[in-house]
Amino acid sequence: MLHIAFLGCGFAAELHGKTLGHFRDTVRISFASRSPEKAEAFREKFRGYRSYTGYEAALQDPEVDAVMILTPPASHLDLTLAALQAGKHAIVEKPPFLHSEDFTTVGQAAQNAGRQVMIAENYFYKPLRRKLAEVIREGRIGRPLFLHLNAVKQQQTADWRDQPELSGGGALFEGGIHWISFLNQLGWQLDAVRGFLPHGENPGKERSILVGFNYQEGPAGMLSYSWDVPSWFKGLRISRLFGSKGSVTFETNGVFLMARAARPVFCFPGLRDLTGYRAMFADFLPALRENRQPAFTLEMARKDIETIERISKQLQD
Repeated sequence: MLHIAFLGCGFAAELHGKTLGHFRDTVRISFASRSPEKAEAFREKFRGYRSYTGYEAALQDPEVDAVMILTPPASHLDLTLAALQAGKHAIVEKPPFLHSEDFTTVGQAAQNAGRQVMIAENYFYKPLRRKLAEVIREGRIGRPLFLHLNAVKQQQTADWRDQPELSGGGALFEGGIHWISFLNQLGWQLDAVRGFLPHGENPGKERSILVGFNYQEGPAGMLSYSWDVPSWFKGLRISRLFGSKGSVTFETNGVFLMARAARPVFCFPGLRDLTGYRAMFADFLPALRENRQPAFTLEMARKDIETIERISKQLQD
């Protein structure tokens, strides 16, 4: 049995604890928190193996094979390096590290330890991304011209996400990075990117942002990302990809995809795994056992941080 200890017992631990329940025959999970009561409550709720008071206790348990780092981003680098030093694999929640150069430090430490560091970017594994990339690759809509990605929603925070010293930045870095990763994995190379802030928003603390971009060999487009815009059913949104021979309309979360083209497509890409978490762990778990990188690599994750840094630098200039 692969033994994974969660470092942190919050919303992300809820999500991953539920998902790993589908892999219960091959994985056991444990929970570590600064609060022993909270760690034990999570262990009971998700039928876990052990609970630990503090993260160090989990890192020092010789039965733990890997840790999943689910704390605020500011602590990710130190905990990842501590895990590698303790001989554990590390799965790091997004956003993984505050700076792109941190990947150099982590990569070297992982190589020295002979362990893997995996970034939990579930958007790479979304059925929607795979289906959209397939439609693009097959040329069904001709030459892609414009991509309008609508990712606005209303999200209450009132926690560490409102503290840049813990979150690492504003809405784009903490949550919008998933959509930046999505844009980076459609089969084209992002060329120019530029951020635009509504009046009253401050760089690094923003809750709403518009990102304009174009690809070297693909469409121009825009990403609208916000935590302050109400939407149907708390997140139902429509996005579009326009081409010279047709267009694709899709629900942004991946509920449906419809291509108006010479060969029309209408499908529900993955209602059983809309978020991509199950596909992510189906890739991660064998990679951990075999001590190899998963399909979503450290280099891919680094590219996402570098894209955010480009936007942030431009906003600060």
